[in-house]
Amino acid sequence: MNIDMIRAANARLVGQKRVTPMLSSPFLDQIAGRRVFVKAECLQHTGSFKFRGGFAAVSALPMAQRARGVIAFSSGNHAQGVALAARMHGVAATIIMPADAPAMKIANTRAYGAEVVLYDRAGGESREEIGARLTAEKGLTLIKPYDEPQVIAGQGTVGLEIAAQAEELGIEAAEVLVCCGGGGLTSGIAVALAADAPQFLVRPVEPEGFDDTARSLQSGQIETNAAPSGGICDAIVTPSPGQITFPIMQGLCGAGLVVSEDEVLRAMALAWARLKIVVEPGGCVALAAALFHSEKIDGDSVVAVATGGNVDAALFQRALALLEV
Repeated sequence: MNIDMIRAANARLVGQKRVTPMLSSPFLDQIAGRRVFVKAECLQHTGSFKFRGGFAAVSALPMAQRARGVIAFSSGNHAQGVALAARMHGVAATIIMPADAPAMKIANTRAYGAEVVLYDRAGGESREEIGARLTAEKGLTLIKPYDEPQVIAGQGTVGLEIAAQAEELGIEAAEVLVCCGGGGLTSGIAVALAADAPQFLVRPVEPEGFDDTARSLQSGQIETNAAPSGGICDAIVTPSPGQITFPIMQGLCGAGLVVSEDEVLRAMALAWARLKIVVEPGGCVALAAALFHSEKIDGDSVVAVATGGNVDAALFQRALALLEV
């Protein structure tokens, strides 16, 4: 994984991805005590940054291999990204999703034309075993959600955009807070910024109870979460950081930050009220850290990546109920 792969992925994504905006609000600045800039990847195709990695990986496959179809496993956002990328390339996609994934994400993945296979994540059913069987039966190519160089390269294009937009906005240095599951986006952005804006420091952000990356960075070795699932931040619940992503984060990232579910819900409400965007819980942990953990952040400015907006209505209403009238 290197900057050349990210630039190549960016070239393939020209005219396909949205260049998402960096949003700000004086109301959020006041809460955080510094300038807050939100990279709104919730406005990306499929409602999350995962489209970038999905398209980058599918487009990088040799034509004959791609024609046989692709397979992926995901709680929802990677599923949708790969499903849309496959449809755009005219190939079949099979997506293995946990049965407890948000209904919107399952429905959207099917709407993009993918075959969805559900499995019992809480009951211990192995998505890897299901994937291996289907791959062997159909000759499909597996597109991993984060521990795959081409996927990381696609996600890293977010970092190229942050560097360019920060220069336009006059941001000379900042910590860049990234919602982190397996680390594909975090490591991709870190590689991109190390090349194009080395004065920016990437820091992963996770929800309480699923802070495997923060603990891994602290201990110097890959740590695993105690529970396989749970909580409201389904988009970034993974067992541990990846074998490829962790060494990158270890070399380029600052310490991890951890936020509570209450802080996440409050940040979702504020993103809607002040920025007019819908952000899902797992996509809002970075903004929650920027707003409510300002004492752990350095500098006059901070960038928070809002990674996705695929939230069910009932959960979003729960967040909005926290708004002060």
